[in-house]
Amino acid sequence: MLPREEKRNLETIPVGSLGMIPLEGCMPLGKMIDNYLIRWRTERENEHKNTLAFTGYQRDSYILDAKVPRFGSGEAKGIIMESVRGSDLYLLVDVCNYSITYSLCGEENHMSPDDHYQNLKRIIAAVGGKARRITVIMPFLYESRQHKRSNRESLDCAIALQELVSMGVDNIITFDAHDARVQNAIPLNGFETVRTTYQFVKGLLKNVKDLKIDAQHMLVVSPDEGGMSRAIYFANVLGLDMGMFYKRRDYTQVVDGKNPIVAHEFLGSDVEGKDVIVVDDMIASGESILDVARELKRRKANRIFVCSTFGLFTKGFDELDKAYADGTIFRILTTNLIYQTPELLERPWYISCDVSKYIAYIIDTLNHDSSISDLLNPSERIQSLVARYNAGEY
Repeated sequence: MLPREEKRNLETIPVGSLGMIPLEGCMPLGKMIDNYLIRWRTERENEHKNTLAFTGYQRDSYILDAKVPRFGSGEAKGIIMESVRGSDLYLLVDVCNYSITYSLCGEENHMSPDDHYQNLKRIIAAVGGKARRITVIMPFLYESRQHKRSNRESLDCAIALQELVSMGVDNIITFDAHDARVQNAIPLNGFETVRTTYQFVKGLLKNVKDLKIDAQHMLVVSPDEGGMSRAIYFANVLGLDMGMFYKRRDYTQVVDGKNPIVAHEFLGSDVEGKDVIVVDDMIASGESILDVARELKRRKANRIFVCSTFGLFTKGFDELDKAYADGTIFRILTTNLIYQTPELLERPWYISCDVSKYIAYIIDTLNHDSSISDLLNPSERIQSLVARYNAGEY
């Protein structure tokens, strides 16, 4: 018998034969999602399974054979090796996977976000309009930090979304978009930005056994004003208070493409003696998170847990190792939605939160043209999880 949370009553007719194309940098995540789909559809009882509308419903794998070979000059082309006519296609791409390399005039070249995005377009072009529906699952939204214009500068994220839609993409699913208002660029098409709060709570409760989840012992903090809605949701579902930092920047200078931070100012209740959960959408270099953690420690906070959807760690782990060693940071939680280095997975302060099952739920439900609203709002599941944890059952 399947656990309660795995039972989804999907009685509607599928939109089309389910097909999934994880691009090269997203293949490990794609295979994990595929395993869930295979198991659920094998075990699901449905009297219509053998009818014409359910053709290809139960398969050994939903991953379609596709590749993007490159010429010696670095140019490439997308090829799909099997028919996709009438299929309900889901394309997965990790634009942050810099571990993938290719030969460029004899030199080894690491793939950039631009390369991954271009490969996505190549696969869409290879589909040639034959699929019934195309959904792009792009966990880290391409160029999402370039979502608004503050000077004479490009609006890369909006341009990319419009480009995908013009190529025939029907829906775009991303996770914890830097600013969800970028969806205004494509108001007539599907755009979902999915929170990973449930996965963070699950990872935290599974790995830390002595938490006291109440307003007297715990606080949720946003490291900046842009992440307030994220922290408010996290605090509300756990019944905690929240606080926030705002960054004072020096707008007379630009360093590494941004104005340097002069100081972090805190707004919120007293943090002394409390465990603090810092919630953010991404850790880039990690400097901002460390500044916030030091400020919280200066205010006599207890343990500091950092929950961030995307762990980029662009400047390595040395400073984070030091922060863990001196007690500034207790644990950092990020998801497997983007590439994780083996070195990261070995760190004693790191907790990886698996989101593959969640994506499998979304794909399975959308293929049946059913509502995913209950998946997008996991507050009941979070509270059930916390109740089991407090009762010593988790």
